[in-house]
Amino acid sequence: MSMLNYLLSKSFFKNLFYIIVTGLILFVLLILFLRINTRHGDFVIVPDLIGKTIEEFDSELNELDLKYIISDSGNYNPDFKINSVLDQLPNANSKVKEGRKIYITLNASDFAVVKIPKITRITVRQARKMIESLGFVFGEIEYVDDIARDEVISISSEGIELNEGDFLKRTSVIDFKLGNGKQ
Repeated sequence: MSMLNYLLSKSFFKNLFYIIVTGLILFVLLILFLRINTRHGDFVIVPDLIGKTIEEFDSELNELDLKYIISDSGNYNPDFKINSVLDQLPNANSKVKEGRKIYITLNASDFAVVKIPKITRITVRQARKMIESLGFVFGEIEYVDDIARDEVISISSEGIELNEGDFLKRTSVIDFKLGNGKQ
């Protein structure tokens, strides 16, 4: 019964009132601190950087107090200039705080040369998978008289015949001569 008497006493309600008021004051101070510290409502809009080179967007990002980090430059897209932006994160027109980092993917500046593996005398399906996995582009097919149907007889790029061990730039187009099954 003494606990019930305390819960109904004046001192319990007085302490409960002090706890609630202190909690509300601390909550209001926390909200004010967070608004000031996080600059709630202050933002800049991220510009569209796709297709621009570093020289073109560097001053634009500096004016907005945005930093950039080049996260990748291994991709190549022939539709874009060399060293131009292929992708950005956060995307264009996003609202961000000043000082935010923009992660940028650049178009590759040059391609590595790749050694041509043995492609002759395998099926066109196997050859296609092999050259595309190495970064080459599957070109045109020409059929020539050979007993093996759809088997690679020879390969070429820009009219120059290629052999096993030759080197060719990645993304080059490789044309095929295949057997037509006739002798």
